[in-house]
Amino acid sequence: MLLNKLRILVALACCFVLSLLIGVHLTTKASGDTVYVIPIEETVEKGLSKFLERSFQEAEDMNAKHIILDINTPGGAVDAALEMADTIHNSAIPVTAYVNRRALSAGAYLALNADDIYMAPGGKMGAAAIIDTNGNAADKKSESLWLAEMEDAAKKNGRDPKYALAMADADVDAKEAGAPKGKLLTLSPDKALDVGYSEGTAQNIDDLLKKLNLEDAKVEYGEVSFAEKVARFLTHPIVIPILLSIGSLGLIVELYSPGFGIPGFMGLSALMLFFYGHLVAGLAGMETLLLFIAGIVFIILELFLPGGIAGIIGVIAVVASLFLASGSFKVMAVSILIATAVSIAASILLTKVLGKRMKFFKKFILTDSTSTESGYVSNVTRHDLIGKIGVTQTPLRPAGTVIIDDERLDVVSDGSFTEKDKKVKVMKVEGSRIVVREI
Repeated sequence: MLLNKLRILVALACCFVLSLLIGVHLTTKASGDTVYVIPIEETVEKGLSKFLERSFQEAEDMNAKHIILDINTPGGAVDAALEMADTIHNSAIPVTAYVNRRALSAGAYLALNADDIYMAPGGKMGAAAIIDTNGNAADKKSESLWLAEMEDAAKKNGRDPKYALAMADADVDAKEAGAPKGKLLTLSPDKALDVGYSEGTAQNIDDLLKKLNLEDAKVEYGEVSFAEKVARFLTHPIVIPILLSIGSLGLIVELYSPGFGIPGFMGLSALMLFFYGHLVAGLAGMETLLLFIAGIVFIILELFLPGGIAGIIGVIAVVASLFLASGSFKVMAVSILIATAVSIAASILLTKVLGKRMKFFKKFILTDSTSTESGYVSNVTRHDLIGKIGVTQTPLRPAGTVIIDDERLDVVSDGSFTEKDKKVKVMKVEGSRIVVREI
């Protein structure tokens, strides 16, 4: 049985590694004037950050003359936005941000990091106040860091930092731009042009190329591969706790059933999807996956080895691998807490329903019984000694020995010290404990 389970695990791991190879994105060299357009869409998160990094590398490999960031995002994770800003700054290729609809929150920060900004008609840029994972205002430390980043992004490209700060802090007065104190700044194309946060309005990418004098250049579009799309979904902060909950719940249910069934397969599949997303997104390495697989092997071994040690080692290895794979310690900690709560609730429910039939806990529960029919005889209780007189053979401090009716017995005094060769009387018998008193 153990060999079969290990074979299943190895087979799943091999399929998983092979699936990673399917996601490999191949590129070719290009010559001449090339403009590389990179879409920045949906939520800013770690998966998008890795896609941007790959896209910039492709642009460099094809000797692109210019990079355009086609931005339409409501914002997202600060840590991912900071990584993306570093990618933009480290590029030797000029970068233009095209606010094609919305560049809000972290999206506005990314636009400010570009060398120049153009906006589509009706586009919006701003509303960049930082919030926590619950949607509440962030702590002062995080807010201070974010304001400094917004200010630096504006200064690096010769823009007035006041308006970048007004996007992230409602206490900054920017009434000339439509955001008096108490209101976050969100710029329209006209307002952005007025305050120097836009070089102009472009109807579309073709119009933008004309304004950049690049209408004759070859245009290449960065495409999110299928693997990257899956990775972006699987690394979303909402999806992570769901995968971990399914994974832990599936493995727990598997402990209640013989063999390797559907619950175990679903649990392992959910955890494999978690690692697939983080590996493709570049957040985890193969060593993290190997640590996770080792943890699962130890958990499976726990089904056959007594003591619980293998299970404990397995759980520690799995949890450690989850944190190593995470792009955010806080998100992972919250996700694990949610998964743990789901697992505990499920364990309590299953224990009440199935009780001692749970295979895993049988190792920790004494199920053997003894009876006189099977030959078991308990200690004889000597109530017949009560009231009898004997002589101490050793001092009682308070334990010692006495002779009663020519029988040597181990006794204890009722608390007082009794010398050798003293007469004592048996006062009571408690199980195998005989209590005497000097007379």
